[in-house]
Parts: sequence; structure tokens; C-alpha cells
Amino acid sequence: MTVTLEVSDNVGTIRLDRPPMNALDVATQDRLRELAEEATRRDDVRAVILYGGEKVFAAGADIKEMQAMDHAAMVVRSKALQDSFTAVARIPKPVVAAVTGYALGGGCELALCADFRIAADNAKLGQPEILLGLIPGAGGTQRLARLVGPSRAKDLIFTGRHVKAEEALTIGLVDRVVPAAEVYEQAHAWAARLAQGPALALRAAKEAVDAGLETDIDTGLTIERNWFAGLFATEDRERGMRSFVEEGPGKAKFL
Repeated sequence: MTVTLEVSDNVGTIRLDRPPMNALDVATQDRLRELAEEATRRDDVRAVILYGGEKVFAAGADIKEMQAMDHAAMVVRSKALQDSFTAVARIPKPVVAAVTGYALGGGCELALCADFRIAADNAKLGQPEILLGLIPGAGGTQRLARLVGPSRAKDLIFTGRHVKAEEALTIGLVDRVVPAAEVYEQAHAWAARLAQGPALALRAAKEAVDAGLETDIDTGLTIERNWFAGLFATEDRERGMRSFVEEGPGKAKFL
């Protein structure tokens, strides 16, 4: 399998495994969607790590495969391509990308689907599609601009240049830079901590932020208000408030 899902301690690791560069061919894209949907369904998965291994996250699409496609073929395929990445972005649980080596093109777009990005100090990210006479097609023009702002997104997309880890941190493309040997460990620590949190509240927080970014502030506030009030019907809310009153803040244990 070019993509696998391994679950341990309520953390699911979606692992790309297509040596040498984890090129995202059609089969890998489809498998990625399947496992994102599985991670969404499974109750034993409460947080997710996206990982490409110790050497590379994903160097982009399979260019040889794409070269053989004409316009008609890509009209059909482009929707499935976007759907695969959207399935990852819509996992209703905390998702962290553990980025090692190259995360280019589709690899960068996959990292953009995460809620948090931890990068190795030797990582390089970018959207080099312009160098092929193309633009990003798996969400890069949309998610990148929302994350780093339109001007910085246009710089990266127009030039196709690679961004080293420290610059990626400066512009907000990644959230933390660590030694390469510690990337997965730190990503797992982030995911494991949130996997112990209140699942419904985390889901609500993620949906409120993501959905709110797609609309005006009044609609966003309505989304927030509805989720906020709805959580008062949950056992986790009862557990969290009871623990606060009886034991003090930050000591609640959630199932």
C-alpha cells in the first residue's frame, strides 16, 4: 500500500510510503481519501498525524503520470484530486503534519490540509507548479492564501520557489521547526495530548474556525454560538465543569 493508517493510543498516523519521494500518483491520492474517511469514522482515532517518513514528506504529483493526461482526462481527474485532499482537511479531529525533507506541490498542499505543521529544520516547502506551466490544483491557491495571506501566497505560486524551514516559520507556513530526528516524536506528542481532550468540543472548535473563515463574521459568530450552546448537552461539558469546580482548572479526564 502506498498509504497506510496505523493507530496507537488513539492517534492515527496516515503514512505515505511510495519511495523514493512519495510522489502522489492517482492510486496514492485515492488511498489517501479512503484513509482520511476511515480516520473520520473510527472512534479509536481521536487525533491524526500526516507523515511521509524520515527523509521526505511528499515531493509532489507523479509528473510522468500527469504528462500522459490530456485536457479531457484532467477535467475528470481534477475533481477526484481535490476530493482526496478535502477529505483530509475535513477530518473532524486535530490533524498535524510532520514534515521532513521536501513538501512540494501536492506535498505542500497536503500539509496545508492539517491544522498544525511541524517541520524538520531541513524541510523545504513550495508550490512549483508554475514551472510546469500549471498552477496548484489540489487546493494550493486557496488554502495557502488563507494561511499566509494573498501576497505571500502569490510570491510562492508565481515564482515556484522553495521555502526553507525558517522562512516557512516566519511567514506562517509552518508552526514549529525542530531537528529532523524529532519531527515525528513532537508531532505525536502534540496529537497524543489532544487525543485525551474532549472530542466533541475539539470537533466543534475545528468546524467553527474552518467554517467561519469561509463566511462573514456574523455567520461565523452564529456557527460559534450554535456549537457553544450545543456542547452544553454533552457529557464532556459536565465532566469538565465538575472537575473545574471540585479539583481546579486543567484536571478533567475525558473519555
